[in-house]
Amino acid sequence: MNLLTVSDKECVQIYSPHIKTRFEDVDLAIGCGDLPYYYLEYIISSLDIPLYYVRGNHANPVEYSCTDSRKAPWGGVDLHKKVVRDRKTGLLLAGIEGCLCYNLGRYQYTQAQMWRMVLKLIPKLIWNKIRYGRYLDIFVTHTPPWGIHDQEDLAHQGIKAFNWLIKAFQPSYHIHGHIHIYQPGIITETLLGKTRIINTYGFRKLAFNFPP
Repeated sequence: MNLLTVSDKECVQIYSPHIKTRFEDVDLAIGCGDLPYYYLEYIISSLDIPLYYVRGNHANPVEYSCTDSRKAPWGGVDLHKKVVRDRKTGLLLAGIEGCLCYNLGRYQYTQAQMWRMVLKLIPKLIWNKIRYGRYLDIFVTHTPPWGIHDQEDLAHQGIKAFNWLIKAFQPSYHIHGHIHIYQPGIITETLLGKTRIINTYGFRKLAFNFPP
């Protein structure tokens, strides 16, 4: 199974008439925030696959086009504070939007608020374990975990509750964005226990061995 993950930066490899050729074998797409809705809709309509997303801290509450306005990408599934099972692939996904609060803007939360949102996922994760034999396959966020791929300034610090969730429920992937990559040598993939934590700035194509 192949996944297309995107975040933070529009890429010509994606927003291109050649997208079907480049990504014809992709089964599911994931958006980790700070991308325009029309960009996510282009992926959905071009590849005819499910797309799950969370919003980043720079997301617009409403996006306008020449024909209409919308508050979410048409056809996409918002993962924020949800645990879902994709019908096509059977993958178990959960997500949390936004980043740490640094200027009282939209989609910003304190560490305590992030903890509350993560803890509210627990009952559904336990139900997944009972029904499907595992808690979670992919954890989708905009911000990275605390101390992994993050930065020192408040806006780009990681989330402590994410570290706990990863250790407790061990998803196969934790995919995030938010941290821009401007030079080579920056670490974008880290293994924490059984979980591959990936910064998908721009885009990544990932192979997922499923069932795990």
